[in-house]
This record gives sequence, structure tokens and C-alpha cells, in this order.
Amino acid sequence: MHVPDGFINAPVSAVAGVAAAGAVAVSLRGARRELDERTAPLAGLVAAFIFAVQMLNFPVATGTSGHLLGGALAAILVGPWTGVLCVAVVLLMQGILFADGGLTALGVNITVMGVVTVVVAYALFRGLVLVLPRTRRSVTAASFVAALVSVPASAAAFTLIYAIGGTTDVPISKVLTAMVGVHFLIGIGEAVITMLTVGAVIAVRPDLVFGARGLTAPLKLRVDGELVDAGTPAPVAAGSPAGSPRKLWIGGVVTALVLAGFVSFYASASPDGLEKVAADKGIDAKVEEHAAAGSPLADYGIKDVADARLSGGLAGVIGVGVTLAVGTGAFWVVRRRRTNQEAAAA
Repeated sequence: MHVPDGFINAPVSAVAGVAAAGAVAVSLRGARRELDERTAPLAGLVAAFIFAVQMLNFPVATGTSGHLLGGALAAILVGPWTGVLCVAVVLLMQGILFADGGLTALGVNITVMGVVTVVVAYALFRGLVLVLPRTRRSVTAASFVAALVSVPASAAAFTLIYAIGGTTDVPISKVLTAMVGVHFLIGIGEAVITMLTVGAVIAVRPDLVFGARGLTAPLKLRVDGELVDAGTPAPVAAGSPAGSPRKLWIGGVVTALVLAGFVSFYASASPDGLEKVAADKGIDAKVEEHAAAGSPLADYGIKDVADARLSGGLAGVIGVGVTLAVGTGAFWVVRRRRTNQEAAAA
């Protein structure tokens, strides 16, 4: 759902940019409360993983594809404030390096794909885990529903922005029906990916999943035929082997590299939901060429590399690496500021 330049007029794009900048600034402050020495590296990994999976377009209807937005996944894994930042980092890298999503439309994209998805998904997720049994299975089920709803909500948000500042004269009711309809189908794919990823992380390191904190049922022991509480286990030390997220981090990086560098070659080549609706309804009549169209990595390929498989694979690997480095660096700085503030307060 990357909005290109030319879909939304300059004044509304500017307002969306200010709103997105404000959301990022607020999220930077909120992320200080969510990140610690174990979860800060995980946040950079989440950004890189979202970048990789967004390269895997999957078919949803005849001539139409979809891809992960990632807001729900990021919010559940590392927290809503950090989740907004993860998606913002991905969109920034895609816009600057790969000419994916307009630069003047960056504020629109962060608002629609980052802020809206995170807010809707995490609010629904928290509501569900409050009423469901406090188990890991409930977390994965809630993540499915939250991710599913977040995608058509994002499509509705784009339609609202288009109604205010669209550059073409298209009936809004038709745009809304088409956008929400196709993105509901995309939301099913988003929900499956989110549920499987959250479930996989919970299976190996539930203590690192932000949305699963406090939900683990106490260990029970059977004594004389009766189940009794085994007591509260001692907290895992951050510096101990059990507390280190290194194995999870390495596994996640390898997975992201394989997805972006190899599996992405087999992704659907059909236009995504927004591109398809834009072409069918005439929204793209005034689309503008991307400012970074001449980038060596534009359109997720390496310039002057003739082999399509090699070109796309190398571009994906570079994208994962750059996103991981920028994301990890940004979250490390956020974490360091929290540490310095705590030291000053002490």
C-alpha cells in the first residue's frame, strides 16, 4: 500500500508529514519505556524482518497481490511506540533506496501504514487478551484478529486522506468499497503471517514478546494427586546465556536474509491492492515519477546486473542489512538515552 507521489496534493501531503513527524517524536519518547538491553536489538531485527517480508507479495485475487504491512506484528513483538518506529524505518529505507513509496508521500505512508495499523491493531489486541484466557495461545489468536482488522482500517484511512486531498476526481464511495474489499483479503494474509511469527517467537522466547508479558501461567506441580503452584521463578538475568536474545537474533537475521535474498524471487508480480484500485478507478492519473527513480537499487534490483534473480536477491540482502543497521542503531540510541536519564535521576 505504498502511496506514490501525485496521489495526494501538496498541502495535504505536508499536513500528513507534520502528523507523521509528530507521531514519530512521541513514539521516540514512548519507546524509551519499552526498550531494554535485550529488546533493543530485537526491535532492529523486527524492522529488518518486516522489510524482508514486504518483498513477498502474495496473490489475493485475479491480477492482484498483497504484502505484509507489519504494524500489528511490530506492536505485539516490541510494543506500540517502538512498533511505529519500526515501520517508519522500513518506509524510510524503501523510499530513499528503492524508490518504493513517494518521498513527498512519506508522511502519508507512515500515517497510514505505520500509525493507523499500530493503533488499531494494538488496541484490539489488548482488548482481546483482557477477555481471553491468559495463555500463549490467546496471544497468538489475538494477534491474528488484530492484524486482520488493521489492514482494511489502513485502507479506510488512505481513503479518508484521498477524500480530503486526492488529485483526481473519483467517487469516494467507489474508492472506499474497492480499497476495503481488496485489503480485507490482504488482511487475511497479514493475519496468518503475524500469527505464525508471534507464535514462533513465543514458542522459544516468550519473555521477549511485549504483548505476552504477564500472560504466562504459573508453573504447576502435582503433589499427592493435586496441582499446586511451584512458586515464581527467579527473573532471568539479562547478561546470562538464557537471558541473551542472541540465538533468536541470529535466527531472525538469517530468516530475513533468506526471505529477501531468495524467496522474494518467487513472489507475485501482480500489482498490489492500492496499485490495482488506482489503475481501475483512475486514481493514478496524476502519479509522478519517484525522485529516487535513478537509484542503483530502484525497484528492488541492482543497476547493471542483468540476471534478474541475482539482481533482486542482492537488492533484498542489501535492504535487510541497511534496515537492520539503521533500525538497531536508532533503537540503541533510544535505549542509551533512557539509561542516561535513569543514571542522572539516581
